[in-house]
Amino acid sequence: MNNSLLNRKVDKRPDRVKLQGRILFLTEDPELIKRQLAGEDLPWDTQHPERNPKLRDDISTDEITPAHICFFFDETLGEFPYTGLKCGSETPIKRGDVKRGGFVACVSGKRRGKGSSREQSPYAEMSAGIRLVIAENIERIYKQNCQNLGLLASTDFGLIDKVRRGEEIELREFTAGEDEITRQVIEFGGLFPFNVARLQGKVFLPPIETKPRPMTIAEKIFARHMLHGTNHVGVEAVKPGDTGFARTDLRFSHEYVTPMAAIFYEHYLGKEEPVNDPDSILFFRDHLTFLDEVLSEEKRKMGLLDLASQLKLKQQDFAKSRGIKLHGELTDRKGSEGICHSIITESYALPGQLNVGSDSHTPHVGAMGCLAFGIGTTDVFNSWFTRDVRVKVPESVKVIIRGKKADNVTAKDFILKLLSLEYIRHGHALAKVIEYCGEAIEALGVDERATLTNMAAEIGGFTGIVAPDEKVVEFLIERRGMGRNEAETLVEGLESDSDAHYAHVIELDAAEIYPMVATPGDPGNGKFVRELNTPVPVEIAYGGTCTAGKNEDMDMYAQVLRDALKKGRRVADTCAFYIQFGSQETREYCVRKGYLDIFQKAGARVIEPSCGACINAGPGVSTRPDQVVISAQNRNFPGRSGPGLMYLASPLTVAASAVAGYIVEYEPASQPEPAKAHA
Repeated sequence: MNNSLLNRKVDKRPDRVKLQGRILFLTEDPELIKRQLAGEDLPWDTQHPERNPKLRDDISTDEITPAHICFFFDETLGEFPYTGLKCGSETPIKRGDVKRGGFVACVSGKRRGKGSSREQSPYAEMSAGIRLVIAENIERIYKQNCQNLGLLASTDFGLIDKVRRGEEIELREFTAGEDEITRQVIEFGGLFPFNVARLQGKVFLPPIETKPRPMTIAEKIFARHMLHGTNHVGVEAVKPGDTGFARTDLRFSHEYVTPMAAIFYEHYLGKEEPVNDPDSILFFRDHLTFLDEVLSEEKRKMGLLDLASQLKLKQQDFAKSRGIKLHGELTDRKGSEGICHSIITESYALPGQLNVGSDSHTPHVGAMGCLAFGIGTTDVFNSWFTRDVRVKVPESVKVIIRGKKADNVTAKDFILKLLSLEYIRHGHALAKVIEYCGEAIEALGVDERATLTNMAAEIGGFTGIVAPDEKVVEFLIERRGMGRNEAETLVEGLESDSDAHYAHVIELDAAEIYPMVATPGDPGNGKFVRELNTPVPVEIAYGGTCTAGKNEDMDMYAQVLRDALKKGRRVADTCAFYIQFGSQETREYCVRKGYLDIFQKAGARVIEPSCGACINAGPGVSTRPDQVVISAQNRNFPGRSGPGLMYLASPLTVAASAVAGYIVEYEPASQPEPAKAHA
């Protein structure tokens, strides 16, 4: 470690802060936003909130900084905050508007910052002059990114009056209710200065003194990895609320995040400073491999394609200089080796590990029975020299799905049903571990379980996890070539105690769940396909991404298309069907199974691995606002995958709809023809 850090001057913020500037209210009414951008200060009654205009809820990081904006990785991001914000049918905020407006604070409604873990969002806000964000509740990763950067965040709407009166605000108003470590991160103005102070012994790290108690599987894994003392790893027990630093087994990042983290690292630690334990760090080129096929001429003129290339080159250079393994692009054809958390699950993760990644869908890896969660850019670059991450042990929600599912129901239908529940829609599961169990879960293979743990991100959970069992043992034997004794030893003891405490328990009967869709706008807009009232024609069907590009997903696409071919049918002439692998391992699986021939004969277009359309960066994106897409990906936030209307569904439903040309339930070949969907 660079010894200069031990002598670097590091100070706390002043005890009081004064925020001088205007307040931007992100309302549902686009005209009110335009008036604020034109210079009008919107009246706001903090004593009678019912009199105020409706604030936008569920603002995703895709709306704060759309995917293509994240090709920038410096203060240029300050030109773009909220340029993807959808208000009614409009996106009223344009480049430079926020920065020109002199805003120092920004206010919105429920679940601010949901979705992607991209730290570019709060960094863009800061670079535009925003110093405080206020919302009814704030998503975990976004809030932690704010704290790590030094951006103040609060759920106290009473601060609006104090800012407008120009009053000094005590810093403790932003640290009240936070754990000891988070309080100090805020006081030092960010994670890096806090970590410098930590190395210098200037901060207080509360010891974890929890006595042995019944624990969930997540708590057991946390206990194994929490630091105590100087270099000791592991404590007897933890409970929700315990705070500290957890030693990571694997740290990974992709080309959307690595370059910005590398720039931070070089700026704060030095151009030549080595990373701590490079063998436990992995880089991936997985997001932008097919960008050139879909980037508009307007965005090309902005130089975004060149910027995207710079992301790739910066990651390559940093990996080479630090001896870090990079899973990159293919050399013999266009495409990547695979999506980061897909490869981590297939080739690296082990039961009981603690893994962190720069992608919000890092919980995907929880299907292996390990604790895996997303972190932001500042967390990433700090972990490169500390090898640990700051954590507050979260509460857990147990999801029990009993019984046996129907043949046309999948894990995707389970998760879309969960996302439609009021408990989850109202944000009560935010920042909690989602633990899946029950007979219907135990019957799922690891690939299908990964769909559930992956989309814990859409719940807003800390992570998702399934206790490892014989299915995981079989996965390690068949996919990794591991010996049975070693695999069985790894899963021993990795289960929740029967009397462990949960914040909430959700119980569902698999037999009462039918094929689902999430209607456009949010993954929580779930309903049964059979509840649609009018036929919903689709122009694009997309099967792929980390969520639906796994081996078992390919089994489903092949099953539907094989059935169609037997009946003399193919993909409808009115629909383009894209199937994209999550990894080269999955592509090779399809070659062995003969699926490529089935896909080609049925009229589907096969695409090499990449995140692709899911982040508006590959074939399968919509190009018109009225274009209807049915997709097996994980998010359908406004603008996420183009301007069109996106329905989320399972691989079976997506493939069946591609053949029919409109949204239908899949019925196995032995069953009657699928009925039209009526919405």
